[in-house]
Amino acid sequence: MSTTETRQSSPGRLGPWFALVWLFFLGDPLLAAWDRRDELAGVLGLVVTVAFAALYMLTWVRVRRERWLTRGSSEGVGRSALVLFAGLVVLAGLDIALLGEVGLTCVVYVAISSVVLFPGRIALGVVLVCVVGSLGLGAVEDWGSQAGVAFGTLAGSVAIFGLRALLARNADLLVAQQENAELAVENERSRFARDLHDILGHSLTVITVKAELARRLLESGDADDRDRARAEVADLERLGRDALADVRRAVEGYREITLPGEISRAREALRAAGVEADLPGTVDEVPGDLRDLFAWTVREGVTNVVRHADARACVVTVDATSVEVRDDGQGLRSASPGDGHGLAGLRERAAEAGAAVVLRDLEPGLSLRVVSGGE
Repeated sequence: MSTTETRQSSPGRLGPWFALVWLFFLGDPLLAAWDRRDELAGVLGLVVTVAFAALYMLTWVRVRRERWLTRGSSEGVGRSALVLFAGLVVLAGLDIALLGEVGLTCVVYVAISSVVLFPGRIALGVVLVCVVGSLGLGAVEDWGSQAGVAFGTLAGSVAIFGLRALLARNADLLVAQQENAELAVENERSRFARDLHDILGHSLTVITVKAELARRLLESGDADDRDRARAEVADLERLGRDALADVRRAVEGYREITLPGEISRAREALRAAGVEADLPGTVDEVPGDLRDLFAWTVREGVTNVVRHADARACVVTVDATSVEVRDDGQGLRSASPGDGHGLAGLRERAAEAGAAVVLRDLEPGLSLRVVSGGE
């Protein structure tokens, strides 16, 4: 059983014991019936009172099992609740008929049971009927004022109303906490999927480009090309190990990304793809709170250039408030294949940092720019 389930059921387990304590007040009709045990009405009164107490306890047992106390007032009345309540009403009526005024004690239990079993409006109606009925019956039968029974009915019903509202609110709170926990897990899954996409998308793109370059160099048959192909294969091995290390660090939750490192990787990726690169030599002016965001921007922008843009040149510019990756390729058409995850993830990161992502079609080419504070 989960912690949530345990907390929800704990108040319910106390319900039958709570009800058992208040059966003390059925002692009056029991004593009255015992005093008349030599009469048939007294014997039947004993049996009916005990049966009423047993059915009342059974009601609370069902309340615990079905958790009726935590249900909303909009829920309908179940068949089992109607059967239990009808049984209590019949037994209470028999007790009053057999024992007289003292049997009115059962009215309090009938009213409380209605609060436990039924939605709020129905229960309120039953309580009012019990109060008015006890007062009216006392006047008709000349039993005197039944204000004590009426007050006990109201007081007990209000107490159970409060208990039910408290338990329902606690149940709603537990549900909300569980939903928040599930939402946090889902957000973490989305974050991890986004990071994993960014890591593998960039690394595997570079590896693919280098592998194609190495294959073409090997097929050329030229000695110089074979030497360069061996260098590219060595780079493939290193990049594969780096990608594996990045994935492991992402799984362990402490992967770091640096702006200088991404610029260095961009230089290698663009060179391998045959794209002329114009990259900044220093990023010292970029404040620390923007370095991670700018690094992700360079990674996403260069990945798009290498994978989709079909560009001949790429320019990366960085200053204290913005970073831009610009190429002379296919323009906005080149951004659509990666916009499902990479750019969406970049927009999320930018929003968290109070920045804005700006895409511009340069005709030819595309500009991916992230500006701190928006534009």
